[in-house]
Amino acid sequence: MITMTLAEVAAATGGHPAAPVGDGAPDVTGEVVADSRQAGPGALFAAFVGERVDGHDFVVGALDAGAAGALVSRPEQVILAGADAARLVVVDDVAAALGALARHVLAELRRRRDPADPLHVVAVTGSFGKTTTKDLLAGLVAPLGERIAPPGSFNNEIGLPLTVLRARESTRTLVLEMGADRVGNLDYLTSVAPPDVAVVLAVGRAHLGEFGGIDNVARAKSELVAGLVPAGTAVLNADDPRVMAMAGLAPGRVLTFGLDESADVRATGVTVDDRGRAAFELHTPAGTADVALALVGEHHVHNALAATAVALHLGVDLAAVATALAGAGAASPHRMDVRERSDGVTVIDDSYNANPDSVRAGLRALVGMAGGRRTVAVLGEMLELGTDSAAEHAAVGAEAARLGVDIVLAVGAGTAALAAAARTPAGPEVVEAADLEAAHEHLVESLREGDVVLLKGSNGSGVWRLAEKLLAGPQGGTTA
Repeated sequence: MITMTLAEVAAATGGHPAAPVGDGAPDVTGEVVADSRQAGPGALFAAFVGERVDGHDFVVGALDAGAAGALVSRPEQVILAGADAARLVVVDDVAAALGALARHVLAELRRRRDPADPLHVVAVTGSFGKTTTKDLLAGLVAPLGERIAPPGSFNNEIGLPLTVLRARESTRTLVLEMGADRVGNLDYLTSVAPPDVAVVLAVGRAHLGEFGGIDNVARAKSELVAGLVPAGTAVLNADDPRVMAMAGLAPGRVLTFGLDESADVRATGVTVDDRGRAAFELHTPAGTADVALALVGEHHVHNALAATAVALHLGVDLAAVATALAGAGAASPHRMDVRERSDGVTVIDDSYNANPDSVRAGLRALVGMAGGRRTVAVLGEMLELGTDSAAEHAAVGAEAARLGVDIVLAVGAGTAALAAAARTPAGPEVVEAADLEAAHEHLVESLREGDVVLLKGSNGSGVWRLAEKLLAGPQGGTTA
């Protein structure tokens, strides 16, 4: 965050101080935070009103911890609690104000940079693979200097501005993840942070219930390309026709990645070892290199290619890219995190979220790395699929049977169609668990040495909690 007075914060957000700001008022010199526990000296605390927690209840604590001020929409409540009114910036909508502040700060950072050494803003979207690609890219651009990237999936109207506001005058690359669950989301996010480089990974069947069909998913993802700065660069998946159709929206250069021979950055000779890690020959305009990924799952090849295309475009050396890819493991929680428990059970924790395409990729990784060991797929509900939900769950169950998964543990009532489709004459053993507790009890009783377990489900299904239980305690895992 750049240094700003509270009066400047008020002007940037369209707000006003709750009381006149005196000459001795502190400046905002630290980070902008939405968690009062992170509020240190010079911070700005954003008081959001959530479904279960009202951030205004924590403003006094944040100010006592050294925060310079707070963005609030309920000033009377905070002043009655004992807050210094002169340190409150009053706005109508804290989320909108946060976006406006991030927009202002990014524009100011760009203005201050030497045109010969600009700040590069890279944004990544797609129905799956966003977080992994963002994490890979943050590692690949390290040779260019200071870079900022969000932890986990800070990719919405709150998380993205908070990430932007971490940038400083010394930041060379700002790597952003942009998510969408409806048309118009990315229009807003790119209005906050117009990217110099826009990466579109794939158009898949995520949030179909919200979007109303895959064509609207494609339309929503295309907003990232349309939101590029003038002459900005689009990096598109050559293997996805819906993504390639976005090329006409790019105001500047278009770079492509994939397995297709036409791709600017492509992989050939892809192989997968007995631990599920892919290797391939990387072909780029800068030359070729052999790459062996540390990440588990063949689907990460596309994520690696996308990150490579951006890194090379920004000036990273090809050899440095290949070396970084070989050392990049899972950086965000619950994403293809493979761990070996002390009892010999291998846990593949990919439980952060799920849609039909990512579940299929997870199942392929499970079978690919088992090497003859017993495979257990713990599958929670895939949410927000609308009227297609039963059919999509059934298709995943059929895919588990086709791939030869040994045991399918379907968690929750929303997976009934999945369980039914997996029950084929020569298919897996299928167990239906009513809830997470029942699923955990079954796993504790049935898992044995050598088993390989995949955990996958939408975040709201809670399967990630089950993954944490499996890896907790005396049988906790070490990275495989």
